[in-house]
Amino acid sequence: MKQTRKETAVITPTARVTAARLAIRAARPRRLTSTLLWAGQILLAAFFVFGAAVPKLTGSHQMVQEFGQIGAGQWLRYFVGTAELAGAIGLLTPWLAGLAAAGLAAVMAGATVINATVLHGTTFGSNVWLTLLLCAACVLLAYGRRQQIKALWAAIRRYGRPAGPRPAGRHLPIPGGAGSGNTP
Repeated sequence: MKQTRKETAVITPTARVTAARLAIRAARPRRLTSTLLWAGQILLAAFFVFGAAVPKLTGSHQMVQEFGQIGAGQWLRYFVGTAELAGAIGLLTPWLAGLAAAGLAAVMAGATVINATVLHGTTFGSNVWLTLLLCAACVLLAYGRRQQIKALWAAIRRYGRPAGPRPAGRHLPIPGGAGSGNTP
């Protein structure tokens, strides 16, 4: 069907103001959510650096004693401290924040399980509530940054493929087959 006449839209000053107000209202919750997420990320990063990673990596007497009671060896203290430090740095990196929060949630879930089962009868057993609270905070941050995690995963899938020609179709190449250059 052909268009027989030219149609034009008339935009009045009132319509522009209304559209601008609607755009501001639509953006406001996202801006508030983003601000709250960044505030939480900064607070958690500061805690994980100064309250968790540094004492583990510098060999604080309390941390050495706690990991000694776990019984896995002091290598676990260094591993967890390094993971917490990397997670804290990731929380402050815009494109890694969601993934870092998910990783820290996993670390805190493991710490909660260890505190509840292995250390339940010791003075460190009361840390189960702290680690559970930190795990919940990290899960909320990861949930808030879920679109970021999806975009990062899509970018890894898109750009993580090896270079070179791809075989046509959905079949696997036959080793030594025609055109592979592996024939004697």
